[in-house]
This record gives sequence, structure tokens and C-alpha cells, in this order.
Amino acid sequence: MLQDFRLAEVHELTDDMYGSLARLLIDVVGDGASIGFLPPLREEEAAGYWKGVLSPDVKLWVVYRGEEPVGSVQLHLCMKDNGKHRAEIAKLMVHPTARRNGLAKRLMLEAETAAREDGRSLLVLDTREGDPSNLLYQSLGYVEAGRIPRFARSANGQMDGTVIYYKELATV
Repeated sequence: MLQDFRLAEVHELTDDMYGSLARLLIDVVGDGASIGFLPPLREEEAAGYWKGVLSPDVKLWVVYRGEEPVGSVQLHLCMKDNGKHRAEIAKLMVHPTARRNGLAKRLMLEAETAAREDGRSLLVLDTREGDPSNLLYQSLGYVEAGRIPRFARSANGQMDGTVIYYKELATV
């Protein structure tokens, strides 16, 4: 099924892309994803988020089905002198209608490859305790570093813990 999708690194976002990425974010958050937003997410807020994403220390990949984005991931490069060996995986999302096609894994592997090519040997990420994403990260070799209770509020008002993971990479 992966042949039905196209993965691309995005270096510049256009006005058209803000709207389609905003819809992706709205749908993922509306489906319960814990990626920093709560539903109902307004289109203006979602588009505003995407307008601030790209910078010299952030790499972005988007998966498309046809011309419509159905997934994305970010790699945040640490630019501090003592941290240029590490990066953070952020905002991994796959549209509910595109899940179970290997897209999250494909996005993660793409981000890991880019991190290696950039000389990064350590990746970190966090995810909500109990989410299916924990299984994905563990299957890709991420190691649990710890948990923080009551880290983020969910749409139902519940305070959920987060799990922090890391993965050491062999660099090229």
C-alpha cells in the first residue's frame, strides 16, 4: 500500500499548503492525538501553527495521498554547541483514514536517516502514556528513559502522563 503514497521533505510552505496541513492537524487532533493542541482546533490556529514551523533547525516531511497531505513528522536539530549530536522527533501524525499503511514507520525512518546524515547520534521524543505510538517507537528500537505524570491535558480534561524515549544512532 505504500505505493499509494508519496513522501517528500518540505523546505518551503506555500499558502495552499497551510490550508491542507491545517486540515490534517485538525483531523488528527480531533481524533484524539496528543500533539500540543486540544479539540476543537480552529483552522486559523492550525494554519498559524504551520506558518511558524520551518526554520533552519527544523526539518519537515509530509506524506501525500494524491495532492492531499495525510501525514507528517518533524526533526528538531539541537543547535547548542554541546548538543549538536542530538535531535528531537516531533509532531508525528497520520490522518485517521491513512493509518495502518506503515506511514508512521516510514516517516520515522526518513527522519532517522536525515538525522544520521546530519551527524546526529541521539534522538529523543515523548508521547502520551498508553497511546499506540508507544508500540511503534519501541518496535523501532527507542528506549524508555522515563515518565512524567500529569504532563498534558486531554480533550476530556484528564491529565495524562508522558513517556520519554531515546535512540542512539550509528552515524554515516
